[in-house]
Formats: sequence, structure tokens, C-alpha cells
Amino acid sequence: MIYKVLYQELAKEVPVRERTQAMYVEAETERRVREKLANKGFNIEYIQVLNEDHLAYEQQSEDYHVENL
Repeated sequence: MIYKVLYQELAKEVPVRERTQAMYVEAETERRVREKLANKGFNIEYIQVLNEDHLAYEQQSEDYHVENL
């Protein structure tokens, strides 16, 4: 499954919408995504599983790239 992760790069800062970044991660479960990102020091705001339609939409973006962690 592909997950879209919304996060802030610095975990100690207050989340600001304008600084929120997105990353796409392939994993079996949301828990596995969190395990893969645990050592990055990100402030993870939200993890969303992408269904087929949403994934097709996201793939049209030039920023779409699945991270291999």
C-alpha cells in the first residue's frame, strides 16, 4: 500500500500549515510507516492510505515520488 505522510521537518516546532510537507511511503501498515520514519525526527501530522482513485490523482503531480526507506 502507498501512504501519504504529512509532516513538519522539525519535531520541536509548532506545526504551521505553510511548512507542512508531504511524502509518499510504501508499507504494509500505518504502524510500519511510523517505524520507518521514527529515526528521521519528523513531526508527523497525518498518515493517509491512498485508495486507487486518490493514488491515480497524486501520481499526476510532479512532486509524486515514493520513498524507499
